[in-house]
Amino acid sequence: MTKDSKVLITGMNIISSLGMSLKENWENMVNGKSGVKRITLFDPSGLETQIAAQVPDSFEEYAAGKVKKRQSGQMTRVTRMCFVCAKDTIEYEAIDLEGFDKNRVAVILGVVNTGNSSVEDTPVSRNSILKGMNNAMSAWISMQYGLTGPSYTVATACSSSAYAIGLGYDLIKSGRADMVITGGADSIINPEEIAGFNQLFALSTVNDEPGKASKPFSEDRDGFVIGEGAGIMLLESEESAKKRKATIYGEVAGYALTTEGYNIMAPKKDGVGMAETMEKAIEDSGIKKSEVDYISAHGTSTMLNDLYETMAIKKVFGERASSIAVSSQKSMIGHTVGAAGVIEGIVSALSIKNNTLTPTINLEKPDPDLGLDYVPNVSRKAEIKIALSNSFAFGGHNATLVFRQY
Repeated sequence: MTKDSKVLITGMNIISSLGMSLKENWENMVNGKSGVKRITLFDPSGLETQIAAQVPDSFEEYAAGKVKKRQSGQMTRVTRMCFVCAKDTIEYEAIDLEGFDKNRVAVILGVVNTGNSSVEDTPVSRNSILKGMNNAMSAWISMQYGLTGPSYTVATACSSSAYAIGLGYDLIKSGRADMVITGGADSIINPEEIAGFNQLFALSTVNDEPGKASKPFSEDRDGFVIGEGAGIMLLESEESAKKRKATIYGEVAGYALTTEGYNIMAPKKDGVGMAETMEKAIEDSGIKKSEVDYISAHGTSTMLNDLYETMAIKKVFGERASSIAVSSQKSMIGHTVGAAGVIEGIVSALSIKNNTLTPTINLEKPDPDLGLDYVPNVSRKAEIKIALSNSFAFGGHNATLVFRQY
């Protein structure tokens, strides 16, 4: 692989509260739909927060046609989401992995946990260890296709799958892989973790209007809404993609990973760490700040994140900040934690490909202290050539990915 060759995106898929395919998710996001509703995975009536963005109830029936029964019993519901998401990506793109050197195909996923919680309705069994293995998702995908390249997971809380994409980019850029199956999956829709986040005052408690609870950049935002799901992105070397005449969705132009070394929960004051991450990503990708057309914000709907991320964007882009479109998919699908980075990265790539910006819904009362163009409430046609996707996690694990039109 030559130094100037590109890392391309040749397949993508999403499973979220807005659907079980890329097409369904994209259309629902463009239409500004909310996937947030009252929790049905368990009875949430004793909790302060009783809402979340669950994947459709039909998921298990759909997954039954994709996962062998014995395998399924060794997986959690979240692992099944990731496995099915990956399988659908490869099937949809009609990729014959037998045509690859399987030693040069890697699987790198962002996984915070496997969802092996009280919501898993099976009693403790000999499969409980297999279900709890953090590396299970990458292992199952590698086994499905007999892949023998690097296969592992990375856990950096809310930025996990963004980190995975960055690490996958490096494997291809350095010439050590031809394709990387990357992304991640997550669900923390369980009584234990919701109660824990309630103790931290981090979650929205707008239980009476679930669809309006996640409202990034709004004056009356009161915390994030938990989402769940999976996202898969296929990264491939330019040579490999061209050789097999692949569908090309776009290019990963560069990225930055930083750690704030500051606080286990709060971001660095005034978004200083976030700004540094964006600066480094811009530098790494060799683009000019004047070329950035869109930013997919981390945009959690918490007081500090939305304020500091806005301050960071203003710090990086100066006077031009107000003319860059910024939006948050979390307004529609909640915070999918380990899957957030990849899902938002996919949306960034689709925004470039389709010249369409997905909206920040529920932005009825914009916070006067913020003041950027958050693409309020309705999607918008716009020519986009370069987009940033931000992921800023508990523990100060920051990631910014740069996507470019190919």
